[in-house]
Amino acid sequence: MSTSVKMDEQTKDRIERLQAEIKLETGRKVTQQEILKQLVDTAYDSHSSFIDSFREEWDGLSEDEIEQFLSGTVASGNPVTEDEIDEALYGSELE
Repeated sequence: MSTSVKMDEQTKDRIERLQAEIKLETGRKVTQQEILKQLVDTAYDSHSSFIDSFREEWDGLSEDEIEQFLSGTVASGNPVTEDEIDEALYGSELE
């Protein structure tokens, strides 16, 4: 059973270039269908990183988002030392 896949000219051109390069490097003529199958198999085998490639890049919080986040915090006026934090976390002072 054959199914057609619509693609833009750049993608079609890249597949044709891969096809030509495979022939040049290996001496084996492959069909575009074989190339697509191999690409899908490769992507499927490492599907986590393939799926991640579709995630939008995260550039961090904007200044407004940082301001909004920090607006809910208050300073107690009582500075805490590292030793006090260690004591609260681990019990008596570390030796």
